[in-house]
Amino acid sequence: QVQLVESGGGSVQAGGSLTLFCKASGFDFGGYAMGWFRPAPGKEREFVASTSYNGGDIYYRDSVKGRFTIPRDNAKNTLYLSMNRLNSEDTAIYYCAAQSWGIATNDADYQYWGQGTQVTVSS
Repeated sequence: QVQLVESGGGSVQAGGSLTLFCKASGFDFGGYAMGWFRPAPGKEREFVASTSYNGGDIYYRDSVKGRFTIPRDNAKNTLYLSMNRLNSEDTAIYYCAAQSWGIATNDADYQYWGQGTQVTVSS
């Protein structure tokens, strides 16, 4: 049974930091590209960051470049999202997702999804 379980969300003041975790099971995590998404106005989910199966290729949306990183530990079947200098626009539920074809920024390309973890940034 495929599972992606996010954790690490919470409330933080603007300028603060959080690290999200996505623990995977039930599939070959090390063979899948992974991504983080969040809802956005007019969209079900917008792309935040993605990484190839081995972390060799990484994409970020422009608004998080320089603030977020997306490391992964294939030995632990875990994906991370390290978020720094958070602002109110980062407030959202963050979802991790997996897909087998290669790194992607389109949520429609992802096959497996977690339930999400809430991040709230207060000013």
